Amino acid sequence: MRDERGSRDGDDRDQHDNRSSRDDRDDRDERSGRDERSGRDDRSGRDDRADRDRRDDRAPRDDRAPRDDRAPRDDRDERGGSDGQDDRGARDDRDEVPSGPRGGRPELPEEADLSLLDPEIKAELRSLPKGLAEIVGRHLAAAGLLIDEEPELALEHARYARSKAARVGVVREAAGLTAYFADKWAEALSELRAARRMMAGPGHLAIMADCERALGRPERAIDLAKDPSAKELSQEDEIELRIVAAGARRDMGQFDAAVVALQGPDLDPGQRTPYSARLFYAYADNLAAAGRTEEAVKWFLNAAEADDEGETDAAERAFELTHDDTPENASPEEIGQQ
Repeated sequence: MRDERGSRDGDDRDQHDNRSSRDDRDDRDERSGRDERSGRDDRSGRDDRADRDRRDDRAPRDDRAPRDDRAPRDDRDERGGSDGQDDRGARDDRDEVPSGPRGGRPELPEEADLSLLDPEIKAELRSLPKGLAEIVGRHLAAAGLLIDEEPELALEHARYARSKAARVGVVREAAGLTAYFADKWAEALSELRAARRMMAGPGHLAIMADCERALGRPERAIDLAKDPSAKELSQEDEIELRIVAAGARRDMGQFDAAVVALQGPDLDPGQRTPYSARLFYAYADNLAAAGRTEEAVKWFLNAAEADDEGETDAAERAFELTHDDTPENASPEEIGQQ
């Protein structure tokens, strides 16, 4: 169904951290390209969604996009390496994850129609009896319709769908993403782990890592960033995972390491992608946290220049960092000319 919206961390710059967000959604760091939130999938039936404030380094957004190469996998699939760690961690959160909706079957909105669902979801729902597939699909569509304005109610619909089709990978994925946008970190993590075992592809690593951060486990977030399957991520999702890993380093007080975590060939003002503004903003924010103000100003200005949609506050951040050294009435545009 997210900027990744940003991350709910205890960084010193509370408001700045919350400004960035990203849009990954199931069925959504920094205000730099809001998920995090641009281009989230319509798995839940939504074509677009409003930005929601999240921690500036949360992953969140297109990580939710459906992956065409995913195929149903045996729920018993055993992975080695970090996936084994994920499963062990899932046991830690098990008691926090409800098995179904708390208030019974939530009422379906009239507009919750199967036509709103992504084709991949509809294809996987065909493994269910026709009547059950329609019920599950409509509740997933309802979750997508409600996620922006009523995330808790959206989660009730996703939980209901899960209670009826727990062995369908896209249903577990939708439940996990909806839980993420409803700020139910342990539940989101558990569902996304299950979906990852049942489906091909790397899964929603950035969102899973962000959940680990929100649960106060930055070390696990960093472990997920090192997962070998991260090499299979799209460019956008790989950037989101780096942003979350950098945030985890900051959580641990490793400010210089957070800066290094974001460095790469794509950190180049002369090389523009749809995700450049978000990456540049995250880099600038971490430079500022590390006390490297002059470099931070430079990269905030790079982010502002790359932000064609005006979705970040990069120019304002640059202005704030240089305010003490500039005339009182100087504008952000004048700062860039200095």
